[in-house]
Amino acid sequence: MAKTDFRSHADYLAALPAADAEAIGKMRAAVLAAVPDAEEVISYQLPAFKYHGWLCYLSAATRHYSLSFPPPFSVFAVFADELGGYGLSRSALRLPKDRPLPLDLITRMARFRADENVARARSRVSAG
Repeated sequence: MAKTDFRSHADYLAALPAADAEAIGKMRAAVLAAVPDAEEVISYQLPAFKYHGWLCYLSAATRHYSLSFPPPFSVFAVFADELGGYGLSRSALRLPKDRPLPLDLITRMARFRADENVARARSRVSAG
């Protein structure tokens, strides 16, 4: 990809082919359905979300879409049974473009990470 300077999710979506922009837009909506108060940011030139810490990243590649979670990676262990049919790296779920997007799963994973972030933030406050 050429050098980019995305400043918003809209900038990222505008740079994609129409089908990819539509798919990433649906993933974005799934995350926001789970965490309506999530802050939409650009990080590493990718659409990302913050809610009491980093929530997740979205991206489009040649053959798949990615939903990435920064550490801790517990979200992958919790949803392991449902992730078996997808490619996984240490931090990312690869969703093939030739299959329907698992929007319900994306929503539930985002909600889990949001709850995890809130619990971690509370434990830091109570420990301090």
